Amino acid sequence: MEDQKKRVTNTTITRNTAEFSQLTGNIYETVAMLTKRANQIASEEKRELHKKIEEFASNNDAVDEMYENREQIEIVRHYEQMPKPTLEATEEYLEHELYYRNPAKESDNDSRMEALENEVISSNQE
Repeated sequence: MEDQKKRVTNTTITRNTAEFSQLTGNIYETVAMLTKRANQIASEEKRELHKKIEEFASNNDAVDEMYENREQIEIVRHYEQMPKPTLEATEEYLEHELYYRNPAKESDNDSRMEALENEVISSNQE
C-alpha cells in the first residue's frame, strides 16, 4: 500500500471521461465503483492511523506526554499529506488494478444464457 501511495500525485487533474466508461460501459457505474474503492481505502487508512495513535495512549508524566503529542502530531501530518482516497482509487482504475464485478448484470446475463440454451435445446428437439 505504501508503494502505491508514493506514485499517486496529491493534486487533481482534468480527466477524459471516455476513459472512465471503457471498463463498465457506463460513467455512472464507474463513479459508483470508484466511490466504493475510495471508501475502502479511507477506512483502511483510518484503521492504520488509529492503531498508530493508540500506541501513545498510555498515562505518563507531563513531560512524556508533550513528547508523545509531538509524535502523534507528526503521524497525523503524515496522513494529512498523503493522497486522498479518491485520487488513489482513480489511479488504480486508470492503471487497471481494480477488479470490477456487477452481480446484477451477471444474473441478467445468466438468465439470458439459460434462455438461449433452452431455445437452442428446444430448436434441436424439433
